[in-house]
Amino acid sequence: MIDWTKITTVFLDLDGTLLDLHFDNHFWLEYVPQCYAQKHSLDIEKSHETLRQKYSAAYGSLNWYCVDYWTKELQLDIASLKHSIREKICVRPYVEEFLQALHMRGKRVVLVTNAHPLSFEIKLQETGIGHYFHRIITSHSLAHAKEEAEFWLKLEEVEPVDKAATLFIDDNFSVLDAARDYGIEHLLAIKCPDSTEEEKEHPHYHLLGSFREVAPL
Repeated sequence: MIDWTKITTVFLDLDGTLLDLHFDNHFWLEYVPQCYAQKHSLDIEKSHETLRQKYSAAYGSLNWYCVDYWTKELQLDIASLKHSIREKICVRPYVEEFLQALHMRGKRVVLVTNAHPLSFEIKLQETGIGHYFHRIITSHSLAHAKEEAEFWLKLEEVEPVDKAATLFIDDNFSVLDAARDYGIEHLLAIKCPDSTEEEKEHPHYHLLGSFREVAPL
């Protein structure tokens, strides 16, 4: 699948790739609607309807991933709410073994995430995987979401990129498309980002069912 002799650097997404996306789906689709309904004295159906409209308007933009934006937009303390259910944050199977193997093979490991700093700090504290990364690059630090071509141009200003020797793993097909258009040659997707949902399919990207499939030996 991957010729590890040709790979020097591995870019990794966080939510849905290294971490089970169930936490985020539960948070935004169940917990936030409950809190929003209580805060604004709405029934739960109206809360869901209102939030669907707000989510749709922001989807794919940097605001979609921004804790500060949603705190202001919803009048809820999003960071505190995430912290209150942090026990649901879960590392996907064989992720740590994969990260350990990358280090043993001398690969550079870079977390490349759309997650807001307030969000990924909670997740890294809860999971303890932060020490595996040589560097963390966030879309907020570059002022563009990974789905945007500008993100990748900004990234190369702060992190040297050998496009032919970099592997990028992400669960978001739109992000992978942007990375492909930028020129990264080695791309992998995730078959089941949320462990409670059905597996995904894609006509072009190979989808990992487990990190055991790709760990360097």
